[in-house]
Amino acid sequence: MNIIKKIAFILVMAMPFSLSSTIVYAEQAASISATSAQTVTLIEKALVEISKSDFSAAQVILKAARTGSDSISSQSEAAKKAHAFLIQGQISAKKGDIAKSTEELNKAIELYKSI
Repeated sequence: MNIIKKIAFILVMAMPFSLSSTIVYAEQAASISATSAQTVTLIEKALVEISKSDFSAAQVILKAARTGSDSISSQSEAAKKAHAFLIQGQISAKKGDIAKSTEELNKAIELYKSI
């Protein structure tokens, strides 16, 4: 009987730890999803500025997108690739290459939407 009480006590004590780890994982996933959505919004705003040939405004917006992207780029392989496309798109925009920057940023958007 004493063994049963000890086992029950251990199970009762272990339950809150398992529940809290599940909650933390769900919060991380929600945070990644929100950051990804914000990054997509910023990239889309930058694409509008690039299409207007306003590269200085696009650089400011892409810098903000990269800041958000940095926080999730270590989470998955898709996030790393999307971050790389974002960087390449920013470099192309800095050079004034509208077609290449648009292509790279559209690839980044697709990957961020899949996260």
